[in-house]
Amino acid sequence: MNDYAIIDVGGKQLLVEPGRFYDTSRFVSIGCEASSFERKVSIYRVSLIRFGSELMIGRPWLNNVIVKIRILHNCFDKKDLIGEIQHKKTGRRRKSGHRQKLIRFIVESICLNGKDLTKV
Repeated sequence: MNDYAIIDVGGKQLLVEPGRFYDTSRFVSIGCEASSFERKVSIYRVSLIRFGSELMIGRPWLNNVIVKIRILHNCFDKKDLIGEIQHKKTGRRRKSGHRQKLIRFIVESICLNGKDLTKV
């Protein structure tokens, strides 16, 4: 099993590995304008990391652990059907849907005390 970390981002906890892509709801602190593409961000809310045979668990967060990510682009989730109503007499139907706004990012590295764990 590879090295991984559990981070709190976008109101959800994600298990992330370096070099992989992830989609999550848009961050409030980052912003979603067009100038945010290819933006590098450091995430300090790390609950757990695993590297080699060691496992570190934070209560609630680990100190001196940073997950560095690069935001690639904004995207949309698949469309969820909200409702379908059919009126008995008129035959009128109504569908409404929603697409969740997401951010796609790639995890560049997991750092502990300033040292990159992916290169060790």
